[in-house]
Amino acid sequence: MLAAQFMAVLDVFIVNVAAPTVRTELHASGAALQLVVAGYTITYAVLLITGARLGDRHGHRRIILTGLAAFTAASLACGLARTSGQLIAFRMTQGAGAALMIPQVLSLVQRHFSGEARTRALGAYAAVLAVGAAAGQVLGGLLVSADLFGTGWRSVFLVNVPVGLALLALGGRALPRDPARTGRPARALDLPGLVLLGGAVSLLTVPLVLGQEQDWPLWSWLCMAASVAVFVLLYVHESALARRGGDPIVAPRVLRLPGIGTAVLRILTVMAVNAGYLFVLTLHVQGGLGYSALRAGLTFATTAVSFGAVGLTWRRWPARLQPALIPAGFALTAAGTLGTGLALRHGTDGGIGLYAAFVTTGAGLALGFGPTLTRALAGVRPQDAADASGLLTTVTQLGQLVGVAAFGTLFLGRTGSTGTPGPYSSADALLTCACALAAAAVIGAVSGLVRLRR
Repeated sequence: MLAAQFMAVLDVFIVNVAAPTVRTELHASGAALQLVVAGYTITYAVLLITGARLGDRHGHRRIILTGLAAFTAASLACGLARTSGQLIAFRMTQGAGAALMIPQVLSLVQRHFSGEARTRALGAYAAVLAVGAAAGQVLGGLLVSADLFGTGWRSVFLVNVPVGLALLALGGRALPRDPARTGRPARALDLPGLVLLGGAVSLLTVPLVLGQEQDWPLWSWLCMAASVAVFVLLYVHESALARRGGDPIVAPRVLRLPGIGTAVLRILTVMAVNAGYLFVLTLHVQGGLGYSALRAGLTFATTAVSFGAVGLTWRRWPARLQPALIPAGFALTAAGTLGTGLALRHGTDGGIGLYAAFVTTGAGLALGFGPTLTRALAGVRPQDAADASGLLTTVTQLGQLVGVAAFGTLFLGRTGSTGTPGPYSSADALLTCACALAAAAVIGAVSGLVRLRR
């Protein structure tokens, strides 16, 4: 399960390092480049809760294997794409396959593990989720630079094909069999809720991605305003459906579970910072500093190691420190992202200060994400596992989507949509983004402090 999870998360970020090469070879615009990165996450985010519900209806084992097959086929199609439009379409199909796979992981953890075993499983899940982000950058750089069989950027997608086929063969043997159906009726799919959720997410994210390149036309502002109205309409619909005894796509009772509301804010924030940070930093070191794909990818290894070390050990730290870990994590993230911008502000390689910032950022992201997810799910009942895991995984992807769209737009707006220096240098644009990233992290730190004082 974690191998499938790692591959899906890897694919959110592995494209970052390949993005400049994709832009050159496919003559992609800045908006198209963002959609190549974010298109995967759009369908991933919109369909995650439906994926969780399908697992509940038809069996987690069956749906995770179906999603893995779809993901593998779409990866092959991405590797063979001839235009940026084709690549965006196949990336969105890839995201749909991931949306079937990933919710089943948390649901299976919730159903088959308990007590300390569940805590360890959730810790491993959290570590894989975010280490995959930085590892994607590293592996992407290695693959693009290796130019295996002349495939160039295409190898970042084609590598999924043999891995996916191997996981399909292993999953058929290793995954627990779906239990026989009892007399309890299967939960219905909330199709109106799915349409409203997809509409709200699209109305928010598409203008963020396309608006900057078109100089923020009126339609972009109208769409973002409309997204708020559609989110409200979604809440009204879901609440009414729950009162009638139906099965809403986002169950209001899940939002009222202890700690879930705070966890949603924290996870949304930390993943937006994580995705935005990696995206704009990649554009800077390759476009502004002229790093090769390999060097750019290896630059992020420090962040991955720091995240992994902290993410796998924080549960063993002294009990007196545990309540302060989440706000401290966000504070470290703010310091690390701001430190990155300051280290690179003169257009240099940043020296030792940059790596100190990477270590700080990796540790902060691990403390902001891992403990939040573990504590939010620790008290969830098995019957709420699918809805809670679908909700939190959706928020994780929405955070990444908003991070790429918002911070990517801010960076490209300062350098020019083609990535060449515009009215501001690439280093100045990165420093602006670093300040915005640090401000977002402070929101998470404040939410942690408010929670701590209750």
